Amino acid sequence: MNDLNPNSTPPDDERWARDTLTKLAFAAVTEQRRARRWGIFFKFLFFAYLVLLLALAWPDNLGKATVSTKRHTALVRIDGLISSSTEASAKNIIGALRKAFKDDKTAGIVLQINSPGGSPVQAGEIYDEIQKLRQQYPKTPVYAVASDVCASGGYYIAAAAQSIYANQASIVGSIGVRMDSFGFTDAIAKLGVERRAYTAGANKDFLDPFKPVNPDEVQHLQRMLDAIHQQFIAAVKQGRGERLKDHPEIFSGLMWTGAQSVELGLVDALGSARYVAEEVIGEKTILDYTQRTGWVERLLDGVETSLSAALINGLGVEGMPQWR
Repeated sequence: MNDLNPNSTPPDDERWARDTLTKLAFAAVTEQRRARRWGIFFKFLFFAYLVLLLALAWPDNLGKATVSTKRHTALVRIDGLISSSTEASAKNIIGALRKAFKDDKTAGIVLQINSPGGSPVQAGEIYDEIQKLRQQYPKTPVYAVASDVCASGGYYIAAAAQSIYANQASIVGSIGVRMDSFGFTDAIAKLGVERRAYTAGANKDFLDPFKPVNPDEVQHLQRMLDAIHQQFIAAVKQGRGERLKDHPEIFSGLMWTGAQSVELGLVDALGSARYVAEEVIGEKTILDYTQRTGWVERLLDGVETSLSAALINGLGVEGMPQWR
């Protein structure tokens, strides 16, 4: 009679079998879900791998000059801060210039500059390369055109060209050197902070912003800046020659408009890149040779820059000389 009673307790064997089947069913469902998740993960991983391959294979200089078929004006842009870690690095600019000069269809080169300056080393390397290429390819003229700003290191590069053009409202000049820092001695004294710096070498804490100004260190730094400034002045005089007017403030770090710069001999005439291509070089077809850093290289450069910054901070150097 107990077998017919729905409220009766099932035997132990039957209950065990039911529990086992339930556990097996849940285990199967769990395994299916796990397999589905892993399947989605591997599909996503495979898709990301394909995207990476396409990104590496995709040309960074799409639309830039590759192989020319007719005479043209070559354009090389220098935009932004001149630095080893920016688009306006010596590596990129020199690579573009060499390619433009080497092309036998290049009638002339326009350096379109829109830069406030930057690294003296990078600007100096570009200047020297332009001088070298002009000697190697004497029949290929190179002209600089100032855009919004052609100052400091930007103007240093422009001085290597045969002629310089600008818009009447362009900002030109700033022939000088600067180095920025801060002083925190009063601030940490008020906050009750004790500075602890351990060095080996009498001048290893040179220009430490947490200690009082040392006149000897300032004098040494000024000599360094003056030496770099003289290098800048010599390069401008070599490039511009007798076109420079005898003005007492040309090398003082001041800036002028494009129209004023023509009067001072810093600029030869007013004109745009298009004007130089059509009226000076005589080839209205313009091909852009500007090299842009690929995204993979930019990523690696970013890592390198971060490591360099950490190293510089570890060495105690708070700022570097800048032509800007």
